[in-house]
Amino acid sequence: MAMSPKLEFRQSQSLVMTPQLMQAIKLLQFSNLELTAYVEAELERNPLLERASEEGMPESAERAEAGDSAGESGADKSGGESPDTGEWMASDMEPSRADMESRMDADLANVFPDDVPSGQMAPGGGAAGGSASSSYTEWSGGERGEDYNPEAFLAAETTLADHLEAQLSVAETDQTRRLIGLYLIGLIDETGYLTADLDKVAEQLSVSRAEVDDVLALIQTFEPSGVGARSLSECLALQLREKDRYDPAMQALVENLELLARHDRNALRRVCGVDAADIADMIQEIRRLDPKPGLVIGSGVVHPLVPDVYVRPGRDGTWLVELNSETLPRVLVNQSYHATVAKASLSAEEKSFLSECLQSASWLTRSLDQRARTILKVASEIVRQQDGFLLHGVRHLRPLNLRMVADAIGMHESTVSRVTSNKYISTPRGVVEMKFFFSSAISASGGGEAHSAEAVRHRIRTLIENESAEDVLSDDTLVQKLKADGIDIARRTVAKYRESMNIPSSVQRRREKLSQRNA
Repeated sequence: MAMSPKLEFRQSQSLVMTPQLMQAIKLLQFSNLELTAYVEAELERNPLLERASEEGMPESAERAEAGDSAGESGADKSGGESPDTGEWMASDMEPSRADMESRMDADLANVFPDDVPSGQMAPGGGAAGGSASSSYTEWSGGERGEDYNPEAFLAAETTLADHLEAQLSVAETDQTRRLIGLYLIGLIDETGYLTADLDKVAEQLSVSRAEVDDVLALIQTFEPSGVGARSLSECLALQLREKDRYDPAMQALVENLELLARHDRNALRRVCGVDAADIADMIQEIRRLDPKPGLVIGSGVVHPLVPDVYVRPGRDGTWLVELNSETLPRVLVNQSYHATVAKASLSAEEKSFLSECLQSASWLTRSLDQRARTILKVASEIVRQQDGFLLHGVRHLRPLNLRMVADAIGMHESTVSRVTSNKYISTPRGVVEMKFFFSSAISASGGGEAHSAEAVRHRIRTLIENESAEDVLSDDTLVQKLKADGIDIARRTVAKYRESMNIPSSVQRRREKLSQRNA
């Protein structure tokens, strides 16, 4: 068979990931710290980008107005007179959206759909005023002060909170208990002590005090030894227990530190029931312990999680959802500087560089705006879906997945996934990660509304915590009690959830309870 050359034309569609599209996707999934570091790098690289002040005017324009030559810069003045109109971001000199899309071979609408806010959410799940869509509050980027240091975010030093959260993610698989743990870690100061009122913590999270105590006991087993203590005595006791040196005599010494502070060794000998040599050895052992264990991890102050979105109840019973402006670096395009440079005699290479800088700056400002709107829209839908959690606590979490949110707001699942990555919401129940609100569904008996898997886990743990040594609940009994509560669940699912929460079997629990009672 003879071989001959042949020319064919084929038409096909494919998605081309331009650098601008990749940048927009990266911006969407960045945390607030990563976003700040990225924008700071762009400000250093692109001469047409300016950090906006609180009045919406670039810092260079403010400096020009403050100097003697302010009257000579008519372009700067005209740009700063109406900061709310966005003249710095969109002027006659800036390329139009269609022009940008043509040059970059990219469609901005494919990255983030335009969102039109309307209505206001009601806690009941609907929208106030008859509108079916959720609303958001007007937002603006926060001003970074002169003391702002981007190197603080680029440093690789691990903080105490990071160290504890990493251990918590390994030691605890239950999402509810992990939420409690993250909340407690946020309350631990840089020295490693927890000074919060645990009753108030339990009330705010709508969980039992026993659950909070149990999670705190887990945190107190983490490194560094002694972390999570509520007093110096407890801190020393935790370290002594780890060394297996917390005998009755040492316990008496730790409980009477005021005598040690007064150097009253005679009283200490009587309290501890030991002789002078033993009390001297015990004191030396106490002195080798660390009274501030948190300081060994990092040297900076431990900060709690910074939320990206705030949720608070409104006066009319709705939920108000707004962005945290402090996490939104605001940048503008300095059209005046571009116009001045463009008038100069430039080479072809310089003109190309200037055009690239203008396009990149315009794209970044638009991407940051769309990023904020997209985060707010996703957060608003999550709040609408999970209003039961905000009102009544963890037990009232509803089944929710990415597709449900994506379909409700007209976005793709991948967009919702990126939005919820590394983002946190400040709610009346504490600061929680957006992904916490997503949970699989457990069918309801009688055809009722399905239950969240996290709510079912919480119910299983509550039932087991309230059992007695004489009435330890087997997995079959748990199934019956859950079905009585309207939760249709299989025995193997109960066993899987129990094992994921590191809860032993009913036989092991009965042995442990009997041994503790007989001890």
